[in-house]
Amino acid sequence: MEDQIIKEGKFRYIEHGEGTPIIILHGLMGGLSNFHGVTDHFPAKGYKVLVPELPIYDMPMLKTTVKNFAQFLEEFIDHKGFDEVILLGNSLGGHIGLLHTKMFPEKVKALVITGSSGLYESAMGDGYPKRGDYEFIKKKAEDVFYDPKVATKEIVDEVFATVNDRMKLVKTLAIAKSAIRHNMSKDLPKMNTPTCIIWGKQDSVTPPNVAEEFHELLPDSDLFWIDKCGHAPMMEHPDEFNQVLDAWLEQRGF
Repeated sequence: MEDQIIKEGKFRYIEHGEGTPIIILHGLMGGLSNFHGVTDHFPAKGYKVLVPELPIYDMPMLKTTVKNFAQFLEEFIDHKGFDEVILLGNSLGGHIGLLHTKMFPEKVKALVITGSSGLYESAMGDGYPKRGDYEFIKKKAEDVFYDPKVATKEIVDEVFATVNDRMKLVKTLAIAKSAIRHNMSKDLPKMNTPTCIIWGKQDSVTPPNVAEEFHELLPDSDLFWIDKCGHAPMMEHPDEFNQVLDAWLEQRGF
C-alpha cells in the first residue's frame, strides 16, 4: 500500500486531511487498502480520515475478543487526543464500532456500519478451517462480493496466507466465537447515537435482513441499500458509498 503508515508506540495507522475525525475500522480479513475510496474522498470534504491497524493477530490469545479491540480503539482515540469521533466499520469493524459506542457513548458523535457483525451468528468463521485448498479459499473470497472479480489475486493470496498460518487461524476462530458471545440485540435499543447503515442488497455474509434488524433495534438509524453489491460496499461501489455517506453526514449536520 502506497499510503504512509504512521507508527507511534503500539499504534500503526494512516491519516489524511484535517477536520472532524472519521475513524475507519477494518474487518477480519480486510486490510487498510479496502477503504481507499473513503480515504481519498472525505479529506476534501473537511474530515480527518484515520485507519488504525487493529491488533487482530497481535493480542494474547485470551485477549483476542471484540471487547479488547473496542478498548484498543478507545486507547487510540485517547492517544490522538480526540474528544468526539465518527466511527465507520465494516464487518468485524462494525461490531467493534458498535461495542465501543456502547462502552464510550460520549466519544462517538456518529456511527456508520456496513456488513456489520454483532447480530448474525454465522457472519464470521464458518468454513475457514479448510487449509491448503486455494480454490476453496478463492471461492470463499469471491462469495464476499456480488462481482467475484473484486476478489483480486492479492486479496485471495492474503486470505489464503492467513488461514494457512496456524496461529492466525486459531485467532480468527477465537474472534468468531467472541463475536457470537457479544451479540448486541439487547444493547442496541439503548444506544441513541445517530447511525448510518449502508448495506449491499446481495450481501451473502450478513444478509439484508440483518441490516433491517439493526435498523429496527437502533433508535436513531437510517438504512441505505446499494444494489449489485455484496459484503463490502466501500470496496465494490466506492463512489455510491461515498455519495450516500456524504449526503447523510450533511443532512445530520456532521
